Amino acid sequence: MLHLLAWPDLFICIFVVFFAYLVFGMAGFGSALIASPVLAFYIPVAKIVPVLALVDLTAAVINITREGKKSEFSEIKLIIPLMVVGSLIGAAILLMARPDVLVLVLGVFVVFYSLYSLFFSKTYRQFPAKAAIPFGLSGGIFSALFGSGGFLYAIYLTGRISDKQIFRITQTTLIGFSTLTRVIIFVVMGIYLDTSFLLLILVFIPAMLLGIYFGRQVTLKISRETFLKFINVIVLASGLMLIYRYIFTF
Repeated sequence: MLHLLAWPDLFICIFVVFFAYLVFGMAGFGSALIASPVLAFYIPVAKIVPVLALVDLTAAVINITREGKKSEFSEIKLIIPLMVVGSLIGAAILLMARPDVLVLVLGVFVVFYSLYSLFFSKTYRQFPAKAAIPFGLSGGIFSALFGSGGFLYAIYLTGRISDKQIFRITQTTLIGFSTLTRVIIFVVMGIYLDTSFLLLILVFIPAMLLGIYFGRQVTLKISRETFLKFINVIVLASGLMLIYRYIFTF
């Protein structure tokens, strides 16, 4: 795959990965949302998801190894079983039905939620623990269907965790568990036996490491209010991408 990329195209891909993981380092999610649309111009779409899954998993493992003790494990214990059940439901939907209506409904919900949070809500909203049920299940469903459920976990966690650092590492930990499932599936399918995947991942890892480092530095320096606005902007972009996918894919 690398030999098919001209040097200028490869540098563009590396910069895109750096910027995507700058966001990941700040928010704990959003790398695929940012990187996938641009990388699709240079790399076959079928290869992007497996590549980013392994890079995402590497990023999550690094963050968890460094700061895992700061995770809010009470929330992780609530979400992970629901994530697994949701993933199974998502896989069943993918096999038995067209998920296009779900894409539109979720996209519209996420857009309105993020706009409300950005422009109308002035107070911190505390979600009850039972809110883990809809967010955990739907996050698992959409991770299985489209590889994009992280923003739903982010909505839930912003209503449960007030400390931005604990939020970030808890979100990263959840994304790590979610991505691990996909990586295991790709390993079983033998996708990573293609050496072009591994070469591209090796090229992207330094950009990922730099992005995460600088993203973490930015998070340490900004206020919680600015951080939440940033999270809501990423969530808004996620919703708009879902609506775009509905209009131009289905």
